[in-house]
Amino acid sequence: MRLFARDGYAAVSMRQIAAEVGVQAGALYLYTADKQSLLFDLMKGHMDALLDAWTQTPAPTENASARLEHFARFHIRFHAARADAVFISYMELRNLTPDNFAAIEALRKRYESELETILRTGQQEGTLNVPDTKLATMALIAMLTGVNTWFREGGRLSRDRVEDIYVDMVLKAAGAR
Repeated sequence: MRLFARDGYAAVSMRQIAAEVGVQAGALYLYTADKQSLLFDLMKGHMDALLDAWTQTPAPTENASARLEHFARFHIRFHAARADAVFISYMELRNLTPDNFAAIEALRKRYESELETILRTGQQEGTLNVPDTKLATMALIAMLTGVNTWFREGGRLSRDRVEDIYVDMVLKAAGAR
């Protein structure tokens, strides 16, 4: 994962991977069929962990605005602890075979549908107001995931403060009342 995140999938050879994990290049094929399978397994592992963690996290029940805040905080916290996995999962999609891409995309859509359901429920309750729930879902996920691209511990703002500011922006973007 570190090699793919640092150098990019296309630039990493199986020999480099073998050296990184401390085995002979030929022995690596005892653990994975090829580099594509390894990329797919890393991405699938990330998405499975994300979906599992989401389902294990009890959501508030009072209204969609509270659930949206919960989703935003969950997303930032989960992804902050997995910078390399997040980078690979978003930047290396282009290197997946069509079948592998479809499998990862299905997992991503499952996660995105959780947020879209919150937004749609909020529309019905009158607690959220977005012009298009699908577009708002994509925009909010991109915004929340973007924290990983720039945030560094020890900077001007703490992670908790950044999270609070982002939650406020997410709620405003979703027209929370």
